[in-house]
This record gives sequence, structure tokens and C-alpha cells, in this order.
Amino acid sequence: MAVCLPYRKSITFKRKYKEFIHFAEIGQWTNVSWQLILWRCHFLCTRADCFSLSRQEFDNANPSASTMDQTTQFSTAFQDPDLCRQLLRTLQSIQTSPLTFMEVCGTHTVAIFRSGLHSLLPDTIEHLSGPGCPVCVTHDSEVAAYLKLAERDNVIIATFGDLLRVPGPNGKTLKTAKAEGARVEIVYSPFDALTLAVDNPTETVVFLGIGFETTAPTVAATVKTAQARGISNLLVMSFHKLVPPALAALVADNKTSVDAFLLPGHVSTVIGLEPYRFLASEYGVPGVVTGFEPADILQALIYVARMRANGEADIVNAYTRAVASEGNPQAVAIMNEVFDHGPALWRGIGGIDGSGLIFSNDYAEFDALRALDLTIEETPPLKGCQCGDVLKGIIKPNQCRLFGTACTPAKPVGPCMVSTEGSCAAYYKYRLELS
Repeated sequence: MAVCLPYRKSITFKRKYKEFIHFAEIGQWTNVSWQLILWRCHFLCTRADCFSLSRQEFDNANPSASTMDQTTQFSTAFQDPDLCRQLLRTLQSIQTSPLTFMEVCGTHTVAIFRSGLHSLLPDTIEHLSGPGCPVCVTHDSEVAAYLKLAERDNVIIATFGDLLRVPGPNGKTLKTAKAEGARVEIVYSPFDALTLAVDNPTETVVFLGIGFETTAPTVAATVKTAQARGISNLLVMSFHKLVPPALAALVADNKTSVDAFLLPGHVSTVIGLEPYRFLASEYGVPGVVTGFEPADILQALIYVARMRANGEADIVNAYTRAVASEGNPQAVAIMNEVFDHGPALWRGIGGIDGSGLIFSNDYAEFDALRALDLTIEETPPLKGCQCGDVLKGIIKPNQCRLFGTACTPAKPVGPCMVSTEGSCAAYYKYRLELS
């Protein structure tokens, strides 16, 4: 069995992916583990550049400098200035009408700014950042719920670091809760939360499950492992969200005007292309799944411009080096075994039926909301924060009245300025090109 090994140094690889070795050795779900490793390695590295190793070589991974140079060169090819200039000229030559496109992936947001594409695109092409940042779309009511849970005795909150500084009611965060005595632990994977539960058998460990189809399969795998091992003090607050229903809500909203979507590469490695087909067939809105290098993004825009020039709408896979049309059926299967689809709250959008992941009956014992009798209460939005309008593409981040003054990365008012993938944070960091 071949395993996808990122080009990063092997010591980092082995530290971050040790849990997947563990998963693969558990007989309860060996049949899905290696496919999940393939997917997760790509997600965390944000690139598809990899080479194959045997299982034995995987456990003893120590890629040579020459191999790492080869994979780095492969990635660099998609950043080549001459190639990008040529693609940009092609885009300008075939664009026949104004184009507003929206990306729905935080990595795309950052990539477009970091590469300078935002300022290089023709004036007739408008770029909007949609609800693609997991931290940003987490609803005020969900933030309030986990902050309230952190006040309980004998509870350890396990969370990715992104959530630590997201403001809740009265400006409180998990960081301030920790300073006041709450048990809050930063983890790098759901499996770390499982280890935390094993090491603290008298405490209840609650993992904050946020994100999209990218993170949900590994959370599902962790839950399956906990059930198989009889670990009962691990719970999950499942605030996971599904991208396609949010896209449906956006195209149906007359306040949002989007001509085309750049579809998220990470999510698509899991779900494939089929869940997006409705955009073209029902709404006539084209979409392109693409990677994160400048050439990837320009190529995707060329696909969109050609479809619009020809009066066509389709869903195109321009990221074939990482995304299969069918996605990763085994990752989807494990996600659908543990979770059912249900309603979810989205910052700025509100409730969307079928856009969330709730625990199935077979795994209800791990549902923190049920086990701890928690309720998601209506919570007013953060005062002055316009993250919701930013996520829907109604305004640009620098059009928010708090942007760069009351709201900065050092003192964020809303989550779009907290996360490194947030559009407000990207606008602020690269603000010189917007002047």
C-alpha cells in the first residue's frame, strides 16, 4: 500500500501524523485507514506534491534531499512568473464581460493575496471571499455554547488553536476563559483529544469539532476508535458544516451576486465533484475546483471566462493532481457512518437545513450536546462586526467600518480577523496592495 508523504521534513511529518499510523493498526477500521491518511496528508500540507512509499518506508520515513528537491521543483512550476504572465494574458484576451467570482476556501483567500493576484487581475474581474474559513463561519451561538461549557468543573476543552481567540459574548474568548481557570488544551488533531481523555480518566474531554468535510472524517475516525477502545470520557461538540448547502444558500440569496465559484480543493479531495453539479444545472453558475498556486488560480479563471464567453455552465476539475471526480468514497463513508446530516448555523447566513453533521444514533454517546444537556441559545451578533456580510460577499473586508481601526489581528472584534485564513486578516496583512 502506497502512502502519500508530504515534502516537509520527516520529523515534522512523523510528529503530526503519528495518529494515523495508530489508526491504521487498529483492526476495527483498517480497511479505510490508509485512504484517510492519503486525504489527511494533503489537507494538512495544503499541497498535493508527494511521492509514494511502502508501509514499511512510511514508518521509517526520511526522504532524501534530492527527492525533496524534486517535489519542491514540481510545486515551484505552478508559481513560475513567466507561466503566470502568459496565463494572465490569456485570461485578459478571452474575458468578454465583467466577472465576479467567489472562492470558498480560506487557503484560496490567502493564496490570492500572498501571490499578488488580487492586484494583478483586470479591473473587470472582482474577487469575493465566501464562507470558506472554518473559524469564521462558526456561529455566535456556537461560540457562546462552548464558552459556557468551559466554565464547568471537571471539563477539559480540546480545540484547534484557531478558536482560542474568537470573541464571544462580552468579548470573552477561550484564551480569557483559560486565564480564569478553565481547562483548555490546544490539540493538533482529534486523536490528541483522545489521548487527552485516556490520560485524564476522571475528567470529561470535549473536542470542539469545527470545519468542513476536510476535518469531519478524522473526527469520525477518532470517535470510532474511542468506541472500539471503550473510552467513554471523550465527547465532541459537532459544529461541522457542509459546503454545498452553503453554496446553495448563497446563489439563492438576491443580496449576493456571484457569476462563478472557485471551489475548495481540500473539501473536494473528500467529496469529489458531484455535490456541486446543482450550481451549473439549476442556477447556471459555473464552478472550478482548483489548487492553491498562482497558476492554478489563473487557470481556473480562464476556464470560467471561456464558459461565460460560450454561454456555458459546468463544474470543472482543474486540480486533477489531487482531486478525483469521485472524491474519497471511503472517507465519506466513515463520515456518514458516524454522522447524519442536520441543520446548522452559519455566521452571517443563519440556519441552513442539511448543512451540518450531527451524531447518528449508533454514536450518540459521544455527542456533547446530548450527554451534557447543552442547548444552543440564540446569541446576538458581535456589536459592530460585519463578518457575516463579508462571508456572503455583500461587502469587502476593508468596507467594514471597524476594519483596521477598532478591529485588527492584534485586537480582533470578529473571527474573520482572528483566523490566518480569514478574509479580513488577509486584507489587513496585504493591505499595501489595496492602497
